[in-house]
Amino acid sequence: MRNRQRLWGLAGVLAITLMFAATPVRGHCPFCTQGKGPTLLDDYTEAKLVVLGKVVKSQMATNGEFEGGTSEFEISKVFKDHEIRGGKMRITLPKYLTVTDAQFVLFCDAYKGAVDPYRGVQVGKGGELVEYLDGAIKLKGANVSKRLAYSFKFLNSKELEVSMDAFREFANANYSDYKDIAADFDAEKLVEWLNDPETPPYRYGLYASLLGHCGKVEHLGVLKNMLADPKKRDSSGIDGVFAGYVFLLHKHHKDKDALNYLRGTLGDGEQDFMMRWTALKTLRFVRENRPDILAKKDITDAVALGMKHKDMADFAVEDLRKWQCWEMTPQVLDLFKKPSHKANVIRRSILRFALQAPTAEAQAFVAEQRKVNPKWVEETEELLKLEKGFSQ
Repeated sequence: MRNRQRLWGLAGVLAITLMFAATPVRGHCPFCTQGKGPTLLDDYTEAKLVVLGKVVKSQMATNGEFEGGTSEFEISKVFKDHEIRGGKMRITLPKYLTVTDAQFVLFCDAYKGAVDPYRGVQVGKGGELVEYLDGAIKLKGANVSKRLAYSFKFLNSKELEVSMDAFREFANANYSDYKDIAADFDAEKLVEWLNDPETPPYRYGLYASLLGHCGKVEHLGVLKNMLADPKKRDSSGIDGVFAGYVFLLHKHHKDKDALNYLRGTLGDGEQDFMMRWTALKTLRFVRENRPDILAKKDITDAVALGMKHKDMADFAVEDLRKWQCWEMTPQVLDLFKKPSHKANVIRRSILRFALQAPTAEAQAFVAEQRKVNPKWVEETEELLKLEKGFSQ
């Protein structure tokens, strides 16, 4: 069973405070743990000159150093032109490169009247990179959803650069960018990719979340089996698998089953921490992004189940505070009396909740703590002010 590691002391408390104060970063797929960064189309947009070709001649510098040499690059296709090329189909690069039959797409800048390449991507034997880049360029300026629909077809390309770039398009997108179009994706392809032992585990999250929008009822078993597989559920893509399962249950009118699965996972002390933690994050995501799946009250009651676990009670209390679920005041304050919940980080989350709750019970609790430990209350109030400043 994997345990949660804790940071103690004021520095740890401050780090946790800022974590909860932070707002979600836009432009990042919530189910993609890797792959974020500039895409080929991003580099195309920034580059002055983008060409396809190969190195046909090279010369080292007189001192024998590679950096000082030159290479002749023969162009076979111009993706993006610039006056620095001068209409020539062969350009000189200020760098010694190995002569090879392999073709490269070069992204170049213009510096002091010379071509200055800063990225080279080798084209695979199938030449799919050229096809992919051509199509992406045509969609330059189109909305993100259209670009993602195009990229989906290349997610499992045999050319690694193509596959990675298509994945990167999704990794840089918001959930809202693909939520609606995902219903039209090929579910059988996604199932094939999820079952393929060659699929990198970091991709499970994206593929499973997409399947949650387009899958058939029989595909529920695919995702359920992944969640039950110790190896797969221990991967970085578990968030998307969990969410995809909930999405697919909703798609097939099984919202009650979705709620029961979330409650059962979060409330089960025998489940390892990561599964309970993932259930909690899924409830957060559904509340903030898919209000059509579960009612807020059902989510609140489910999250409250996390309070009984000493390794995640503070997370649950923080969510209830953030959502202003003041009706949960009695249950939150009751935690303060439990020997199992004496950890400072839990007690501080309870005090934070009480400081903001407008109920008489919360105010009485705060008043009592001011008598017992006024410095503690004052420090917590300062952290809440800091959190408010970061959230504005």
